[in-house]
Amino acid sequence: MTLVSARDLMQDAARLGTGIGAFNVIHLETAEALVAASAQAELPVILQISQNCADYHGGLEPIALATLSVARRAATPVAVHLDHAERPELVDEAIALGFGSVMFDGGKLEYADNVALTAYVAKRAHAAGVYVEGELGEVGGKDGAHAPGVRTDPQEARAFVAETGVDALAVAVGSSHAMLDRSAALDLDLIARLREALRGTGADGADVPLVLHGSSGVPDDTIAAAVAAGMTKINVSTHLNGFFTRAIRARLAEDPRLVDSRTYLAPARDAVAGEAARLLRLFALQTAPAAS
Repeated sequence: MTLVSARDLMQDAARLGTGIGAFNVIHLETAEALVAASAQAELPVILQISQNCADYHGGLEPIALATLSVARRAATPVAVHLDHAERPELVDEAIALGFGSVMFDGGKLEYADNVALTAYVAKRAHAAGVYVEGELGEVGGKDGAHAPGVRTDPQEARAFVAETGVDALAVAVGSSHAMLDRSAALDLDLIARLREALRGTGADGADVPLVLHGSSGVPDDTIAAAVAAGMTKINVSTHLNGFFTRAIRARLAEDPRLVDSRTYLAPARDAVAGEAARLLRLFALQTAPAAS
């Protein structure tokens, strides 16, 4: 296998009633770790590059080209996805670089503005054959769809999909970004109602899959229950970043004289690969050991 579209991975997972892992790339080492995780688990993976990541690297192109290259060399199906883009021009750049899917994040906007901008982005992306994820929280939710207490209304979600034409929808069901502990409680009943509301609402009558952002703060059993309730794409970043950083700290503590960064980045990369593989199995509803 090699580079594939998130469309194929999402459709397969939705059809099987399982989840697909979507993990954020921070730098080349994480891209390599995530592809290694996919090989270990023998499951597909979505590599995500966020707007924040692109800005960190001084632009999308450097980290995008590196990630796409790693994905093309993979032995398992790997997709590359633009995550949380708030600038339409960044979506255009991702499409030109060869991304198979993009997320436009209008979750902080008023509903009408979110609809208008998301529809504009979706039309341009679809013209290039690119899969589009949108985001919807509470009407008028200024703090975004994943602020504490915000929830997505099922009927509003159905209307949003109809008005924008998005292929997948990130919804607010109780998770929150950048949590350092895994204590978030999800509204499983709401997930089931959102899933039912979006049946047959996509192109050619397809179901529109649900996306869970902020999954780093959600316990394993709750994620598995969320997938069973209808969640398809499970986004994780902070949780894996913790594995990377802890491995570096441990290696440097073992030998304070280390100066070659490869000697402590390699075990950090391995740590991310191991945990990401475990999560891929969990999301696919396969047996997985508890998180360490």
